[in-house]
Amino acid sequence: MGKELIINVFILLFVGTSLPAQNAIVLNADLGNDTISRHIYGHFSEHLGRCIYGGFFVGEDNTKIPNVQGVRKDVLGALKELKIPNLRWPGGCFADTYHWKDGIGPKEDRATIVNTWWGGVTEDNSFGTHEFLNMCEMLDAEPYLSANVGSGTVQETADWVQYVNFDGVSPMADLRRENGREKPWKVKYWGVGNEAWGCGGNMTAEYYADVYRRYVTFMKSRGIYLIASGASSDDYQWTEVLMKNIPHRMLDGVALHHYSVIDWSAKSSATEFTEEQYFETMDRAWRMEELIQKHTTIMDQYDPEKRVDLIVDEWGGWYNVEPGTNPGFLYQQNTMRDAMIAGLTLNIFNNHADRVKMANLAQTINVLQAVILTDEEKMILTPTYHVMKMYNVHQDALLLPINIKTEQYQYGDKKLDAVSASASKDNMGRVHISLVNIDAHETKTVTVDLRSFAVNTVSGQILKSAKLQDHNTYSDPEMIVPTDFNGFKKMGNTLSVELPPFSVVVLECR
Repeated sequence: MGKELIINVFILLFVGTSLPAQNAIVLNADLGNDTISRHIYGHFSEHLGRCIYGGFFVGEDNTKIPNVQGVRKDVLGALKELKIPNLRWPGGCFADTYHWKDGIGPKEDRATIVNTWWGGVTEDNSFGTHEFLNMCEMLDAEPYLSANVGSGTVQETADWVQYVNFDGVSPMADLRRENGREKPWKVKYWGVGNEAWGCGGNMTAEYYADVYRRYVTFMKSRGIYLIASGASSDDYQWTEVLMKNIPHRMLDGVALHHYSVIDWSAKSSATEFTEEQYFETMDRAWRMEELIQKHTTIMDQYDPEKRVDLIVDEWGGWYNVEPGTNPGFLYQQNTMRDAMIAGLTLNIFNNHADRVKMANLAQTINVLQAVILTDEEKMILTPTYHVMKMYNVHQDALLLPINIKTEQYQYGDKKLDAVSASASKDNMGRVHISLVNIDAHETKTVTVDLRSFAVNTVSGQILKSAKLQDHNTYSDPEMIVPTDFNGFKKMGNTLSVELPPFSVVVLECR
């Protein structure tokens, strides 16, 4: 083959349309309208297992583990690097058994509580409102408080709002000052109950809508953002009732919970799973796309101006607990399978930035799909942590619309789209493209056509490993970490990218 013919074939493959690539992305750098809210990259901290005690909080008197006001220094450092934008607390199911006044004042005077939802353990309430909100200030993260609707009262919630937000003279503001905090924290984000259809009270949608209206009537505070307890996965009727029965002037966001669970009665091991179990987990993760589309369609019917946001404040993988651990603590390891869930799900959230304005991975430390695991003074970062750090370039960036054509990942007679992607442009004009290949065996070559953008330089990072079951351990904490990526070729404004099996890549184009 002559040199001229080789060049012509190369041009056709990479920039022409006569020979389309099997995996192709067209990215329009001049057509963005929506901002990817940084709050999509939020986290969740419930009083569950070792998430709070031993995870975030080790106590002010702990001399073995360096801490600031009882909060682990290593955790603070890791989460600051992650740029977490918000943190949800105190639950979860725990929120609807939590009475906030038990967790304020001198610690020796605080009432104890039995955590009836998670392990039946007794907690001393040493981590309460002040500890949580002060920690959020250390993290430069917005607090997201979940109010107790299931077993609490309207007055209790109204008092909590006044305690943390009111700057004048009032009984609750004065009580806050007595407890050592002069200025209010000005908490913006408030969840009105949690999973009201289940552990939050087993309510009907119609009944909860009325309860919600009653609560928010008395949650008077300037500038707060009110989030209704939303649907579980495909309960579209729940979303429709809330959108229809709650005046939108009383509603800022509607929640959605969805976990990538194969079977609630027979969940797989976190580390010893088959390819079939991996494929089924990816199927559940991909389902987030369908759920957001259908819930959004309902919301569009009642709210075409998109005033009310969709808040996916619980998502992630859920497996069997690690052998020998308390079943009620939900402690599980974190493998490359979880990295795939994270990359795929975040791409879906990014691409629906017009309606999805906040999301919260469940959960931050030592519970479910955690970004951090701890054991006494030891700490490790999980593959999920690394994906979220790679993706934080999208926070508050302009979403760029993409068209994607992808090959399939096939297992038996079942198929899933193998490649997922999203893209954004930051305030410095840099374009970031996040790519995921969920195929367990095959490398996918992806052609990326950047339109209306002059590509001068390209750099990237990749997260990959030899086996899907690989994970970081205390003896090998950096088995899986991002590395520099150069598996791409540039031809003008077109890139050819080689995505290894079960890998996550983020490219930066200047």
